[in-house]
Amino acid sequence: MSYTVKAVVLLASLSILASCGLPRSGPTKREMLAASVDAKGDAHIVPVTRAVSAATAVQPSFGFSAAFRDAGLVGADTIAVGDTLSVTVYENVKDEPLLGNTGQRVSGLTDLQVDGQGFIYIPYAGRIKAAGQTPEGLRLAITRKLEDQTPLPQVSISRAPGEGSTVSISGQAASNGVYPIEASTRTLATMLARSGGVTVDPAVAIVRVTRGSRTGKIWLRDLYENPALDIALRPGDKIMIEEDSRSFIALGATGTQNIVPFESPTLSALEALATVGGLSTTAADPRGVFILRDESEAVARAVLGRSDLVGDQRIVYVLDLTEPTGLFEARDFQIRDGDTIYVTEAPYVQWQKTLSAITGSTAVASDLATTANSGG
Repeated sequence: MSYTVKAVVLLASLSILASCGLPRSGPTKREMLAASVDAKGDAHIVPVTRAVSAATAVQPSFGFSAAFRDAGLVGADTIAVGDTLSVTVYENVKDEPLLGNTGQRVSGLTDLQVDGQGFIYIPYAGRIKAAGQTPEGLRLAITRKLEDQTPLPQVSISRAPGEGSTVSISGQAASNGVYPIEASTRTLATMLARSGGVTVDPAVAIVRVTRGSRTGKIWLRDLYENPALDIALRPGDKIMIEEDSRSFIALGATGTQNIVPFESPTLSALEALATVGGLSTTAADPRGVFILRDESEAVARAVLGRSDLVGDQRIVYVLDLTEPTGLFEARDFQIRDGDTIYVTEAPYVQWQKTLSAITGSTAVASDLATTANSGG
């Protein structure tokens, strides 16, 4: 009786498995290849080679234009609109000074703000152009205006940078705010140091500088590795610190299935697999590592060697890590923002699942039969 029950259960299990299938992480390698355009599918299947890696190594273009790079340093003490000046005049007279009271040889004019047109007003000298001059140049200009009215005037000037000589720093900076351009903070790197650096991993930090209608951005680590990127700042510059927002999706027989952020400016397929824990040693098929991407028309034409393609193309790149050069190809192939990495299961995994399901079903049926017989 028990053998009959086991046979019935076994046949029923096979029937159910045949009709319903077993759980799995996604399509098999054979099913992925069947999606090829050549097989009436909607994606181009492309094995990764050295030439393919070179043609697809397109990364975001970062850098500063010549307008940023060629701008010279702002004068350390150049007066700008909005600056606040203090002017002190020493008059070489004992009685009836021009600016002070009787017997007062020293006169101080404080909190003189450079107006929107770049001028300040000095009694008996009138409106004098200050913006664009150094304190020394302005001192000479005021002296010339006063020397015809008071003998041998001596003039000194001090400057406090105002909003017209500042830049703003925002985003993922350690201390957001408005900072004056001073002798020690006239370049991008020194100004970032003045603000305390960044709050994100420097490896994925992006520095964006906006000047009027122009914008440029660079990787933070490139700023410190390439002195040419340490551009001179200009009043009104807006500095934004951003964190790299690129990511890829990992699916299938990998160590994790998730949306994964980039951890460096460039990321190879091998590095991406390592980031998610590599291939599952008990489930993955190393011959079936796929990178799914919507490729631009220009790159698709170069990869496929076709000039008749129009618009973006769906391309599935295939890595075979069992080939002698497979790991080299995976090391050279660059992952891009929005890519999906899918690793298929090894063929034996489905057989293992089937046998496990059958064995488990048979064991349960056997237990039920044993219980029934005991009760009889």
